[in-house]
Amino acid sequence: MSSMFGTFLRVSLFGQSHGDAIGIILDGFPAGMRIDQKRLQAEMARRRPGQSNMTTQRREEDLPEFLSGVLEGRTTGQPICAVIRNHDMHSGDYGDGVDVIRPAHADYTGHIRYFGWEDWRGGGSFSGRLTAPIVAAGALCAQFLEEQGIRIESHISRIGSISDRSFADFGDDTDFSFLKEMAIPTLSEEAGKAMQQEILNASAEQDSVGGAVECQVRGLPAGLGSPFFDSVESVLSHLYFAIPAVKGVEFGSGFALAGMRGTEANDPFRISDGKVVTITNHAGGINGGITNGMPVVCRIAVRPTPSIGREQHSVSLKRMKNETLQIHGRHDPCILPRITPVVEAMTAIGILDLWKERGACLSSSPIQAQ
Repeated sequence: MSSMFGTFLRVSLFGQSHGDAIGIILDGFPAGMRIDQKRLQAEMARRRPGQSNMTTQRREEDLPEFLSGVLEGRTTGQPICAVIRNHDMHSGDYGDGVDVIRPAHADYTGHIRYFGWEDWRGGGSFSGRLTAPIVAAGALCAQFLEEQGIRIESHISRIGSISDRSFADFGDDTDFSFLKEMAIPTLSEEAGKAMQQEILNASAEQDSVGGAVECQVRGLPAGLGSPFFDSVESVLSHLYFAIPAVKGVEFGSGFALAGMRGTEANDPFRISDGKVVTITNHAGGINGGITNGMPVVCRIAVRPTPSIGREQHSVSLKRMKNETLQIHGRHDPCILPRITPVVEAMTAIGILDLWKERGACLSSSPIQAQ
């Protein structure tokens, strides 16, 4: 299992959906930061299941226990190990082993990859349940970054056929903190109501619906990232694609750039208040894989939840015969309401790794040392 990420901030994820616990280890986190437990719990609550009829009814407290790296509420600089205990597991909903495989899940590929020895209960290591410790780790990273003046914000930009406004429609000094208080975080109240109805309609039809999240990072200095393989896009995309159900990522104007000419796509420079800025931000705050000081903006496409109540075509691996399957149990008709804190957490982890790499470069630069 590829459960580790990072160079200067190293992250290791462990556990399974129906195991005793899930958790994460953060190695390289800065020492001395006081953890805001109230804000940490607020982030966990945004991802927590069972909060409405738009999410799975699995009930979990999702309270992180810090086994190491924290003393008297402050980080010590040693590896931080946080675990979250699993309680409300219904393993019986998944039968007694892998046989009739669920379409669009990792039942088949995981069974082949691990020679039949995988933990199949509730999706095991492939389950979205493992995003809970990621949110805990990302919340710590976001708290540190905010102390450096860096803010990470996201909203649901689309569910099904319903689209929201964009961050680009608002001024640079807009306060988006209200998004964290919303069950369906949108910039337009009307879009939020329409999205909720879209989810309820899909659920009533025993179906599911996908969408997209727009995320931005404000306050980043120019100079983070390295071409070619450690570009800002490469680092963040690596993390986004680790989120179950994510199937597409674009930065700035993304795929829309394919239909533009250079005169439209280029972001002209100018001086504003003694700083170099760009008039537009089609590049999403990144040139040559390196931040240019403008907001880093990206969009993440999320597929419809593969677990649906309708009968589907499948196969039996034990009998090697065609079968039909009807999935039972507790599932989200749409993952978007709970995925925004996961996107923000992955962003915070990636940005902190890039931040620490930039700090290492500055400390070793002969010019900076003069």
